[in-house]
Amino acid sequence: MTTPKDTILLITNSEQARSAFETSLKDAGYGVLMTTNEQAALEAAQHATPSLIVADRQTCSFNRLRLQANLRSVPIIAVQDVKSVNGANDTEEETYLDDLDRGADLILCGRSARELIARVRAVLRRTELGRKPATYSFAGILQMDLDRHEVTVSGRSVNLTPKEFLILRCFLESPCRVFTRQEMLNCVWGDGYALEEHALDVHIHSLRQKIEENSGVPKLIVTVRGVGYKLRSDT
Repeated sequence: MTTPKDTILLITNSEQARSAFETSLKDAGYGVLMTTNEQAALEAAQHATPSLIVADRQTCSFNRLRLQANLRSVPIIAVQDVKSVNGANDTEEETYLDDLDRGADLILCGRSARELIARVRAVLRRTELGRKPATYSFAGILQMDLDRHEVTVSGRSVNLTPKEFLILRCFLESPCRVFTRQEMLNCVWGDGYALEEHALDVHIHSLRQKIEENSGVPKLIVTVRGVGYKLRSDT
């Protein structure tokens, strides 16, 4: 069986739309993550970053999706129920503009599965050229595969929590950069998320235990006193 190249996160509480869209997306060769509400979608995306999100406009406030670090650049297609298209309130120009301002990239009126697949293909084609590398490597020691959600250290597979994975990804995307604690909190949890800086220290400690040869004397993720953390450049 061929592994899908792209995974679509589908958010809708309509059984009819869910069945039609899931079948069509899978038939078109896409993997599908099914969720019925925004909170479930956020939790699912922590374990696997989708290539694109298809969301029911009645189910989502798209700005919450954009606050999650690994979803900030994922394209979002908002689907409008064709029955609501005839309602004056839901189809006012301001309503659509608000959706776009909150993070939707495209609004699709009606639930035509054929049109949805065409839109999905078009959006993914446009994003393909600007897609970030699927793997990161550092000093020949750390290897991260985004598609497989795997990390190896000197060839040894390590099992990271979703937050540990995102923290390490932030470091690998900006090697040698010194992150303040607040910058790392924003990178992983999103701007404006209320979390004490000590919570980050706990995650860093756990991450070091998994990737460092000696977590008591870290050589990869080092502390810059009075500032924060960085991925060491002379490893």
